[in-house]
Amino acid sequence: MKILVINGPNINMLGIREKDIYGKYTYDDLIKYICGYCENKDIYVEFYQSNHEGAIVDKIQCAYCVFDGIIINPAAYTHTSIAILDALKAVSIPAVEVHISNTLTREDFRKISLTSLACIDVVQGRGYEGYIMATELLQKHISKKNSFDRIDD
Repeated sequence: MKILVINGPNINMLGIREKDIYGKYTYDDLIKYICGYCENKDIYVEFYQSNHEGAIVDKIQCAYCVFDGIIINPAAYTHTSIAILDALKAVSIPAVEVHISNTLTREDFRKISLTSLACIDVVQGRGYEGYIMATELLQKHISKKNSFDRIDD
């Protein structure tokens, strides 16, 4: 299975920004944590982080016919980006939205997720573990889909 992990604005500042919300661990720590989980599970994982909406859209489009699943933390674009939503819809790759914090307990504007409308699930408030949970959700979804595909043959 091939998974693309996309992180949006300011995720590269983990370990520096708002430690009371996001913790003390860095973006590099997050990558190592996910790689450690995937390495013995026959999961190829690629990482992408950008502070630019159009670059994230481009990366989603480039994932078409390349990746089996997407884990996306659109960060602030969660609440504003119809472009990222449309890109996720366009490629039709199963996606899980992840948030390190629980956006439902934060400011009112963070309670609305546009990008989740194109995702099979949302994991939030679980810290870095949320990315592992998202990987597991994608594994289950893709294996279930593949078993249905075999039945249809």
